[in-house]
Amino acid sequence: MLLETVINTRSSLKRFEGISRLSLETLNEKLKELVINGQEEAAEKTAIEILKAGMDPLEVIEKTLSSAMKLVGEKFERGEYFVPELLCAAAAMEAAVRVLTAEMKEDSKEELKARKIGKVVIGTVSGDIHDIGKNILALLLEANGFDIYDLGRDVDSMNFVEKGTEVQADIIALSALMTTTRPAQKEVIEFLSEMRLRDKYIVMVGGAPTSREWAEEIGADGWAETAEQGVRLAQILIRDR
Repeated sequence: MLLETVINTRSSLKRFEGISRLSLETLNEKLKELVINGQEEAAEKTAIEILKAGMDPLEVIEKTLSSAMKLVGEKFERGEYFVPELLCAAAAMEAAVRVLTAEMKEDSKEELKARKIGKVVIGTVSGDIHDIGKNILALLLEANGFDIYDLGRDVDSMNFVEKGTEVQADIIALSALMTTTRPAQKEVIEFLSEMRLRDKYIVMVGGAPTSREWAEEIGADGWAETAEQGVRLAQILIRDR
């Protein structure tokens, strides 16, 4: 009788564990789809459900959310998604991340930072208020494992240097969408050289009035025509550094 009770109890526990694992897998798949489809409010609620179910927040961020944003980036690159879809997906991801990191232990937060490919300080240069291209690059870089420090638009040249020093950045990415503001990219590089900091950073430039020839002329490490190319360039430059 006792043996039968133990066997039945173990059987029940196995069924319960199987259901629990299935539930967690279902929740994670649901969160992934919500991010891909840009459903911000639903993604936030599902992240709360996942925490209540006892899932490790770090694992959810690294596996579920990162996977979702990589798929979004691929859809954007193939022309299946456009800027609105990309921005909605990013908002959904950020909402879920806020929920998950709020409950994450400090050692897990440090572990998440340590696993990043590199730190990128990014912004649109002084005098330029255009930021869509810069925003897309920042989103795709983050989706591909980079730690992003977005300074926004119309950023003073010295601010790039100061932020790069503060966070110990690997890359400084400079966007310019006007011919008249393009020289600010050169100014940032000149400041770095004058302060004997140039060798500490990879400097990438991009934007409509820029070119590979321009990048070479001002001493940048790389130039990309599109956000997708920018991500691949950053990966290569970090790898080869």
